[in-house]
Amino acid sequence: MDQAFERVLHRYNKRAAEEAELFRDSNFDGFKHRDELLLHVGEKVARVLRDLAVARGAKRIVELGTSYGYSTLFLADAARATGGRLVTLDVSEKKQAYARSQLEEAGLNDHVDWLLGDALTLLDELAGDIDFVLIDIWKDLYVPCFEKLYPKLADNALIAADNILYPEEARPDVARYQAAVRDKLDLQSVLLPIGSGIELSCVWREEPR
Repeated sequence: MDQAFERVLHRYNKRAAEEAELFRDSNFDGFKHRDELLLHVGEKVARVLRDLAVARGAKRIVELGTSYGYSTLFLADAARATGGRLVTLDVSEKKQAYARSQLEEAGLNDHVDWLLGDALTLLDELAGDIDFVLIDIWKDLYVPCFEKLYPKLADNALIAADNILYPEEARPDVARYQAAVRDKLDLQSVLLPIGSGIELSCVWREEPR
């Protein structure tokens, strides 16, 4: 991480703090304005994810849900550190354009492939041997996206899924995701009680492919 990274991170954190103030207003309808908000994983979680990807030596990193690029910033920095690439997917052209502008300023765009469109369609076209995945999209897509990702995972790959604990209204969908992950005999999973809750799963095969 360098000064350009920290400058962009400071801007993101300033925006996040301003949005947190909005939620203190009981009249603010967060659901109505959800597409205008960062809805980010938070700096603590983002740093953990970045360090996990680097420790794994991840060369192929996939992010489901670019949004405005907060976690993208950290995962792109991980790709720079490992000499790998980040592939980030989102359905919103506006959000991804904002994210691209931020990562350009951070000097990280050369480490990122930006895919725009429906996640399920894009995953059909994505090559395998993926080392690290962050799933942070609409929760009803967690299970179908996971099922498409699963055959493409490299040995010892890591999958991190956000929002396992919060918001509470998403718990039925994330419970289905947890059940799907834990149904795979070659995955070991644990819930990390950080941020909004991260389900961290590792591919663990006795006989590597």
